[in-house]
Amino acid sequence: MLPTDASDLPCWVVHCDGSAQPNPGRMGLGAVLVAPDGSRQMLSEAAPERGCNNEAELRALMAALQRLIAQGATAARLYSDNSILVEQLRGAGDGPPVARLAPLFDEARALLAGLARSSVHWVPRHRNAEADALARAALGLAPKPARKPGAGRRRR
Repeated sequence: MLPTDASDLPCWVVHCDGSAQPNPGRMGLGAVLVAPDGSRQMLSEAAPERGCNNEAELRALMAALQRLIAQGATAARLYSDNSILVEQLRGAGDGPPVARLAPLFDEARALLAGLARSSVHWVPRHRNAEADALARAALGLAPKPARKPGAGRRRR
């Protein structure tokens, strides 16, 4: 049998998000995991610790990775709307992470290394709404209202 090229591995797609209420405060973790066959799993849980939004985002990604690895996944594309998390995990961050979060980033990198192939990508918030709603639900909060088209744009 020929060795399998890592690019041929069945790939999971994961959208993850975290929420801290207040910030810092209780943390909710949310993720949508889509298997290579298209089946979907949801993750919505409150973290036992208290922390900030960045920590909640990182813990949501780690919880999703732990679930993937436990199910035998070998490849994943992960999406987050947190640019700090994405930059740090891709090695493109400006300097080291916040000292308090450095051990968590190390743990997340170790989990990513447990997969034969993985990538982490930034997505705009509106494309991560389902994971955000799951993170908020873990804290007993309603989903954020959808933004109206053009909201937040400044007119000149």
